[in-house]
Amino acid sequence: MDLRTRAARVSIFSNIILVLGKLGAGYWMHSVSVMSEAIHSGLDLVAAAIAYFSVREASKPADAEHRYGHGKIENISGTIEALLIFLAALWIIYEALKRLFGGGHAINEPLTGIAVMGGAGLVNYLVSRYLFRVAKDTDSIALEADAWHLRTDVYTSAGVMLGLAALYFTGFQWLDPLVALVVAAMIIKAAYHLTREAMLPLMDVSLPAEEEQVIKEIIARHADEYVEFHKLRTRKAGRDRQVDLHLVVPRYKHIDYVHDLCEHIGDEIRAALPYTDVLIHAEPCSSPLDCRVCTTCPEKENRSSKSN
Repeated sequence: MDLRTRAARVSIFSNIILVLGKLGAGYWMHSVSVMSEAIHSGLDLVAAAIAYFSVREASKPADAEHRYGHGKIENISGTIEALLIFLAALWIIYEALKRLFGGGHAINEPLTGIAVMGGAGLVNYLVSRYLFRVAKDTDSIALEADAWHLRTDVYTSAGVMLGLAALYFTGFQWLDPLVALVVAAMIIKAAYHLTREAMLPLMDVSLPAEEEQVIKEIIARHADEYVEFHKLRTRKAGRDRQVDLHLVVPRYKHIDYVHDLCEHIGDEIRAALPYTDVLIHAEPCSSPLDCRVCTTCPEKENRSSKSN
């Protein structure tokens, strides 16, 4: 089984347990902050299911209908996950304001909520750390989005724990919806981050500056084997990168030499940046008579000897 698929399954399983636990505790305690966390975990579960589907589909090879592969499925799923987080935050804000200004049931046994939130936070921390590691190793935006879901849940669970602890010691019921509003603000921040990370590749933005610099440095290593390069273009779809450029080579070089040069450059780029497809368009230099790049040029020497 693909490593990304296995990680997504772990996320689904852990979220099912947390949703059931938080829903039960929140309903029994009449706590809007704990219920908001249950809804948050419910959306985490949906996000984990989407991530599982996307990484499974994105791992499929290119076919006749998808010539560039299926990588952008991960970006689409990441965008959907971010929108789900926004919806969760809006629901939490609505419920918290209604409780804050409209009153409601007093909270039962805050210590139960503290225990449930503590356990949930620990589970989400361990699973999110695992997902972040797999996302980094496999360069998966879908798993990274899922990991951010769970890591946000860690922070919000800690916030709910603090709110319930303050309520336990002070008896102030308004602390519960107030903490829920803080949770919502943290969720919105995470949603913004995910939206940006997931949507930019859909617009075919260039690779990060540091990755493009790696590509340019690799090409520069072969500077004595070509004249110059231009029209460097980069983009990313899921974990898959696409790089293409024009490489100007001495016109007297044999096609085998040019082909090997392009292959070597492509291999080095793929070694430095995994999951990269490199396309190099080779073209001959324009005029050997005006060129001062190559130290020797057979065409220039032949033309000079004929003129003499």
